[in-house]
Parts: sequence; structure tokens; C-alpha cells
Amino acid sequence: MKRAKILLADDHRIVAEGLRGLLEPEFELVGIVEDGRAMLEAVDKLKPDVVVADVSMPLLNGIDAVRLLKKKNKEIAVVFLTMHLDVTYAASAFEVGASGYVLKHSAPSELVTAINSALRGRTYITPLLAGELLQYHQKKPQSAEGEIARLTSRQREVLQLLAEGHSVKEVATILHISTRTVEFHKYGMMEVLGLKSSAELVRFAVKHGLITE
Repeated sequence: MKRAKILLADDHRIVAEGLRGLLEPEFELVGIVEDGRAMLEAVDKLKPDVVVADVSMPLLNGIDAVRLLKKKNKEIAVVFLTMHLDVTYAASAFEVGASGYVLKHSAPSELVTAINSALRGRTYITPLLAGELLQYHQKKPQSAEGEIARLTSRQREVLQLLAEGHSVKEVATILHISTRTVEFHKYGMMEVLGLKSSAELVRFAVKHGLITE
């Protein structure tokens, strides 16, 4: 019987190698990548059935990476495996099209269960958050994502890279745009969010989980 192809995206190499031992007996692990941009490139090249991704990754976080992935490859299922116990991250994960949300400190068998559910076209959320997620949606304010929802996907990409310490020139190279366009997005974000400095932009990015401190 043909085994499902899994792509793993996690910037913690020790975690990734540990997951290799968990996944390989049951699935075909076609690749391990360490950032959101490498994940998108690997999806195009390796055509996995399921992507197992972290939420917090360099260059492009998991949520925004999956948002871009789903625009081109709706049929590829995604299971998030993360440290984030905050229900807002789980809500965002499912809003961008994820099939599963599992915590890293959960039992390893839970990830296998989530992957198998995704392969069957079903969704899976760790029992630790299931009730809380239901309550979140019932009480969800109209502007649940708040300020972050006011930014375009390109602005979020620029913001994450700047917050990670990349220069304007480096951001332009990574995104294949001009430095003038990067500056345009930077000052556009500051105006929309009412921020006055690059330092305030970085604090905003940390607060909204685009990068970790």
C-alpha cells in the first residue's frame, strides 16, 4: 500500500529529527525544512500529501506560509504542531485552512492521529483546546484579529522580516521586490497602525506572534 508523503517544517532541528523517528514507520517523510519560505518551495518540488508545520518559523511564519500555500495547493492538508497553547493561534490556523492543530507536548500518537484525520479530509484539534476553541468562536468579536487584520499579507511578510533584523535591502532580496517597495510597505504599516518607529513595529510583531522574542 502506498504511504502518504509528509513534509515537515520546523526550525528546531532536534524536534524535527525526533519527529522523523515517529513518522517514518507509518509515512514517507519526503523532506524537512526550517522556515516558511523553504516550506513553500519544498511543497512545489516534493508534492506532499500533508505538511506538518510549526506556527513560529523564521522568514515567514507558519500561519502566513499556509495562507499562501492554500492559494496554490488547496488539496494539500496541513497539520500544525506547535508550542502555542493560545486558542487565538489555533483559530488562526483553521481560518487559513489547516486540518489539524496539535501541541508539541502532547502524546506523539496525537500527531499521527491528526495526520490520518487530515488524509481522510477531516479536522483534528488537540483535546486540550477543543472546548476553548468552541467558546472562542461563540464569543468571537467581529474584529477578532484586531490590528493585524488591517495589514495585507505582503505587509505581514515585510513586517516579519524587518522584525527579525533583516535590513531593507535584505528584505527586498528575499521577497524579490525593490527597496523602495519595502520602504513603502514599512511606512504604510506605521501609518495604518499609528506607530512612530521601527522599534514599535518590532514590538507589534512580537505581540501578534509574527516573531518570538
